[in-house]
Amino acid sequence: MSRSEEESGLTLTQKQLVFVVSDSVGETCELVVRAASIQFHENAIETLRIPFVEDGQTIHDVVTQARAQGAVIAFTLVNEEHRSLLVRLGQEYGVKTVDLLGDLLDVLAGKLGESPREKPGLIYRLDEDYFRKIEAMEFAVKYDDGRDPRGLKKADIVLVGVSRTSKTPLSQYLALKRYKVANVPLVPESRPPEELFELPPDKCVGLIISPDKLISIRMERLKSLGLKPEADYAQLERINRELEYARGIYERIGCEVIDVTNKAVEETAGIILRMLDQSKED
Repeated sequence: MSRSEEESGLTLTQKQLVFVVSDSVGETCELVVRAASIQFHENAIETLRIPFVEDGQTIHDVVTQARAQGAVIAFTLVNEEHRSLLVRLGQEYGVKTVDLLGDLLDVLAGKLGESPREKPGLIYRLDEDYFRKIEAMEFAVKYDDGRDPRGLKKADIVLVGVSRTSKTPLSQYLALKRYKVANVPLVPESRPPEELFELPPDKCVGLIISPDKLISIRMERLKSLGLKPEADYAQLERINRELEYARGIYERIGCEVIDVTNKAVEETAGIILRMLDQSKED
């Protein structure tokens, strides 16, 4: 038996109980305790998570229970009053306490010249925001280019337009803003899905572009694919027919139409988001 083991009175078969105390779910605190426990023999540390500790009586009960069970208390409490109370009661009852958050909060507060918000669980709200973004991005990929009409009714925004009107880049950009976006390509030879005409008009956005600009974009696209720029895809007559067809679809839907000629994706997205905000107010 080592000197440290003799002093503690513990053997390799014994465990140390650590109360993991938090005013949120306690996951961060427990991860730190587990990281520390790896430095000792296997199963040396046993944790008991006590989440959502938000009042003095609960803190008193926790310290009392820790004393009875010989436990150490590791805690992450954002409320300064609660942190101070737990430390004071720990000293009074002879319970070891480890503040995993307080010292860092105090140092950062001094450096930044501002007080912490003292709102539990903010990190998990950030995580939820991250997952909403990922979900929106996956949605944009799944329902890009009219792949599955069933996604139209699930979408927050449905973009409609002829080829090369920035439907896909717009979908991806809006997904970064946590919006679920589907898009539908318009081709005169192919009838749009019926689901498109069953949507509320303010959920759809029609994209239009000048013929000259579209010719230029499509010719560049053909070159990048190693195809001849003389293809029908980039001819004025064909483009005019597509744009006329698109306007007819927009009129049938009753949706707002945005001219994306010479507009950056960010600019068009800003217009769409303002339109959404306006429809919510109405």
